[in-house]
Amino acid sequence: MAGRMNVFQQAMNQGHSAAWDQLWDRAAGFYRQALDEFPDNPQALTSLGLALIELQDYEQALHCYQKAEKGLPDDPLPLEKIAQLCERMGKLDVAAQAALRAAELYLKNHDVNKAIENWDRVTRLDPENLQAHSRLAMVNERLGEKSKAVAEYMVIASIFQSSGSLERARQAVEQALKIDPTSTEARQALGFLRDYKPLPKPTRPHGSTAPILMSQVRQLQSPSATQPELDPVSQACQKALTVLAGMLFEAEEESEAAAAGRHGLQSIVIGSTGSLNKLMDRTRYLMHLSQLVDFQTRGDIPQAAEALQRAMDVGLDHPAAFFDLGYLYAQVGRLESALRQLQNAVKNADFALGARLLMGDLQRKKGLIKEASAEYLEALKLADVMLAPAETAEGLAQLYELLIESHHQQQDPRIQKRLCDNVHDMLMRADWRAKLRSARQQLPGHGQESSPVPLAEILTEARSSQVVELMAWIYDLSRHGHLRSAMEEAYRVMQFAPTYLALHSLMGELLVKEKDQQGAVTKFQVVSRAYASRGEMQQAIRYCRRVVELAPMDLNARAKLIEQLMASGQFENALEEYGQMAEVYYSLADLSMARKTYMDALRVTQQSNVDRSLKIRLLHRVADIDMQSLDWRQALRVLEQVRTLQPDDEDARMQIIQLNFRMGQEQQALAEMDNFLAYLSSTNQHKKLGLFLTGMVNEHPESIAVRRRLADAYRQFGQLTDAITQLDTIGEMLLESGDRAGAIQTIETIIALSPPNRAEYVTLLRQLQNG
Repeated sequence: MAGRMNVFQQAMNQGHSAAWDQLWDRAAGFYRQALDEFPDNPQALTSLGLALIELQDYEQALHCYQKAEKGLPDDPLPLEKIAQLCERMGKLDVAAQAALRAAELYLKNHDVNKAIENWDRVTRLDPENLQAHSRLAMVNERLGEKSKAVAEYMVIASIFQSSGSLERARQAVEQALKIDPTSTEARQALGFLRDYKPLPKPTRPHGSTAPILMSQVRQLQSPSATQPELDPVSQACQKALTVLAGMLFEAEEESEAAAAGRHGLQSIVIGSTGSLNKLMDRTRYLMHLSQLVDFQTRGDIPQAAEALQRAMDVGLDHPAAFFDLGYLYAQVGRLESALRQLQNAVKNADFALGARLLMGDLQRKKGLIKEASAEYLEALKLADVMLAPAETAEGLAQLYELLIESHHQQQDPRIQKRLCDNVHDMLMRADWRAKLRSARQQLPGHGQESSPVPLAEILTEARSSQVVELMAWIYDLSRHGHLRSAMEEAYRVMQFAPTYLALHSLMGELLVKEKDQQGAVTKFQVVSRAYASRGEMQQAIRYCRRVVELAPMDLNARAKLIEQLMASGQFENALEEYGQMAEVYYSLADLSMARKTYMDALRVTQQSNVDRSLKIRLLHRVADIDMQSLDWRQALRVLEQVRTLQPDDEDARMQIIQLNFRMGQEQQALAEMDNFLAYLSSTNQHKKLGLFLTGMVNEHPESIAVRRRLADAYRQFGQLTDAITQLDTIGEMLLESGDRAGAIQTIETIIALSPPNRAEYVTLLRQLQNG
């Protein structure tokens, strides 16, 4: 069925609007709606691909560009994006081939610079790619880039020599000498060929280690035909290594971006004191991180553990690092060290299951069967809830809490050992998901519409059915408004299960209904701390949020929530909470603490791959506070960073220009204005350019330089009447200021535009020239 063009276009427009505001989740949703109408539309596919890149969903983004490329066989952009994504994902062969094809299309479209950029990408990924080096040699020779052309012909000669084509190698060197007869390198190469000595092998450029290491990780992750899946510990290990390798890739991209800008974000976040040491630490930990990935993919576990520990010693702080170091320490027999690292990793949802299982194994090796059984039971809870339907997951988790509480009272080592063996056999296998589903079918009442039953019921003898029935009775009393009776029953249940957290959370909700806000806050704080101590961070965060909802001005509660979000790797949510905390300080007129809170949030952005729009929003808030505090120089520095991160941020550009004017730095203001105008012109945003200049003239009507730029823009756009109006005003201003020469030049410019009253301007010009 044909798609609806009006629905498609509306979704595309909404997607573009959301993308402009950097609301990438919303943009992706609208682009998907457009694709529902026309699934093969190249514009919608490439737009969705861009949004997915911003959301770091590289696999889906690659799929979009691959599909778009089929519909745009003559457009190099999809191929270029495919190359970039494949490089990011470690698919180096595919990346090189896509970049080659993109370069040829760019050359066909006469965009030589983009062609060169893609050939350079090929040589970085595949240093011995003859086709790319040949193209670079030819293009650089035609562009007159002699040294670059000679360097490429030297590489070509080396490749030919390695393949046994000595005559063609000699021809390449002779071509280099023809381009630059004085080239010492070419003359030396010719001598090597005559003496049958090997020429230097082509190497990868400096700074391109991340894609290579990601490729090594990808090869390590490639599943075999006989074992398409992995056990949870191995899965978590590979996830951790992929995340750590990805940090290297992001670091290289950030270094390139920082080199292009005058100030880096880090210079603002760190400040002047200690910035050099911070940068040195970052360089060192990236070096150690690179060593880790290399050692671990090659199976050198002791060296990998040492490299990762050094990286963490100089600043690496991430759940992936905690898990991987725990895993590595477990492999080399450092059980206590492994357990300490895994205690941190268990707080993160991506690594919790693998960490619990590994901790159970380690505790069992130490002979601590009770502790091991507790870890295995926690692991079973995570796995069972993970596979449960969304509508039953929460109830199932609460029932597990009761089982875990009962198990803590279990003293029989035989039951504890049996639990360890059963959970280990069920989960430490590649097909653990299928095994869990099969085991669940053995539970009584399976398939019936009833309350969920924990899978642990078939592995333990603890049912505590009496407590379950009493909990249901308390819920029923609460629903019917019998709050006092419900609370009395809750206290009675506490005698059977004093540490059953679902009961305590229910009591907290009863206190909320009874309007006892402080009592509810205290109860939820206790519940949150208890969950955190167990490593169940999602539940801890849930009840910490409940505290913040009840006491929004409680800054200590917000700080605790931020701490828990950070520990679980939810950096974007933590940044949102930082913003809320800063707003509380702002409402209390404490600008210094509000600014400090925003700066703390910016430090988080340095440690995580959060959306760029969050960084920009935080920087704008810091600049606003600096403006209110009349610290214009600091505000200017912050806004310059916004401009570097987001060149099309008109508000930042306007404020930078205004601040420079306010500080009496007119030349800097005009330079900033010219930079922005050049950006708008290069991106064909002519309408915005005109509106921007009109606004600047309204803001600074006395500035001749600003008016002159508006007049030039009108002339460029063919709006001659408007241009003449501005030039006429400029001429009057110059005469009033006594600048006769400037006025004469301005009137000559007006006459050249052939205005309707040209004779009047000619007369005025003669009067001025004659004094």
